[in-house]
Amino acid sequence: MAKMIYITGGARSGKSSFAESLLDGRDDVLYVATAIPYDEEMDERIAHHQMRRNSQWKTVERYCDFESVLPVAIESHGAVLIDCITIMVTNLMFHDTSIDWETVSPKVALSVESKIIDEVSGLIRWAESYDGTIILVSNETGMGIVPANPLSRWFRDFAGRVNQQVAKAADEVYLLVSGIPVKIKGEL
Repeated sequence: MAKMIYITGGARSGKSSFAESLLDGRDDVLYVATAIPYDEEMDERIAHHQMRRNSQWKTVERYCDFESVLPVAIESHGAVLIDCITIMVTNLMFHDTSIDWETVSPKVALSVESKIIDEVSGLIRWAESYDGTIILVSNETGMGIVPANPLSRWFRDFAGRVNQQVAKAADEVYLLVSGIPVKIKGEL
């Protein structure tokens, strides 16, 4: 059975660096990158993560179908790092390009959320059958003011519920605050 570690925190709080540090000295890591390079800024963010990452780690770029892809991709890797769950949520929200998130009906939005929850449930099912360490990184999105536009509110709500789902399944949970990891679940 896997040891599942969930890491959350605000933007630029040190989540990815901390997650990577938990795997220092290991070359048997499968790094699952969920970002899609859709503009120059995202290209630079991705490049920054790639430069910092251990060159021995295998990288798979994926934001969906984990339950079917990971068993094949894992090979002899003893650890998996998925960075990041909230980027995955964003990609799944925009997977159907016909949805206008500023005018979407609650029925359509909740249907998309159901698909996102199903995707995360599949990832958790796979993680529970995996015999290694799995680290999942996400952003804490619900600690600020209520967003002004519908898209941002839907995203915040979806990410918040997904984060609860992952945290509940995890053996250990860390909250990163200004680069400092605070363990909030697991043996202290």
